[in-house]
Amino acid sequence: MLVWLAVFVFLCCGQTSFAQKPGQTAQQANAKIQELAAFAKVHPPDTMIGSGDLLHIDVFDIPEFSRDVRVTDMGNISFPLIPRPIPVAGLTPYELQSKLEQLLIENGLVSHPHVSVFVREQYSQPVSVVGAVAHPLVYQVMGPSTLLEVLAAAGGISDDAGSIVIVTRPAHDDVPREKSASASTQADPDDQKITIRLQDLLESGNSAYNIAVYGGDTVTVPHAGIVYVLGFGVAQPGGYVLQGHGEQVTVLRAIALAHGLTSFAKENSAVILRNNPVTGRKDEIPVRLKQIEKHTSEDVPLKSNDILYVPDSSGKKALARGAQAALGIGTGVAIYRTP
Repeated sequence: MLVWLAVFVFLCCGQTSFAQKPGQTAQQANAKIQELAAFAKVHPPDTMIGSGDLLHIDVFDIPEFSRDVRVTDMGNISFPLIPRPIPVAGLTPYELQSKLEQLLIENGLVSHPHVSVFVREQYSQPVSVVGAVAHPLVYQVMGPSTLLEVLAAAGGISDDAGSIVIVTRPAHDDVPREKSASASTQADPDDQKITIRLQDLLESGNSAYNIAVYGGDTVTVPHAGIVYVLGFGVAQPGGYVLQGHGEQVTVLRAIALAHGLTSFAKENSAVILRNNPVTGRKDEIPVRLKQIEKHTSEDVPLKSNDILYVPDSSGKKALARGAQAALGIGTGVAIYRTP
């Protein structure tokens, strides 16, 4: 019955509620991302060649040998008058220049060759940026790029971004992995995942959090969960983003987001409605708000999709009326977000 009432209260409240995010806004975080990405931009001297890349090869004073060549799926290229495919994957352009000069000499084609190579198009170093970002994309990195650079390329984080960033690296990747800078930066050697708090990345000033990102990595910004604060006992019922840049959202914080309690709230009759994955139903967890406010009871942390229901003095009557009304209205709930 309480579930129906919660939906009814949310649908019927006089003013549409907006989900809010504690702390700085996504716009402020994105401005910081752009600023730090520009400041800490990596400029590698060279980048490795890989399958699919388009190379421009120029042999000085011999235009017949100058051309664009595409690296095959096997990591090879073909070159005029050199009988066998040339393995190039994993080489830098500078290393390939030396290799081609040696091959031209060995095959009696040019006595003193001068070769230049540059990557015209690169498709071999994709970094996928997914999740709660403005523009999910596949970003081609030219050598090692930083985490801030790829987040900036994706337009920064969205309004419902969570408090962490996860970098997943393929198991076969042999690039060096970052070590933990503190307890909030964790690398799991089994699944090769690096977890970094956004707060550390943007505010600590420690470059250890702005890790290098390599081709093949996937950067994920998880979406924050939503908690619902409902009932006639709160001033502004609605859905609120469940994260505060690393701070746990608790019952008291959720009440504050909902603009506090009304004068008619029954503080010791509040409950948390929480999904039970075993039964498929919602468990009712009693919450004694008066005791929490007086610090005689611990504040209760909330989980994604929790409903904190605070009734008023007429809550029992509203429960019966709300259940019947909600059956006719339906259960669609719209959540809106504001900066």
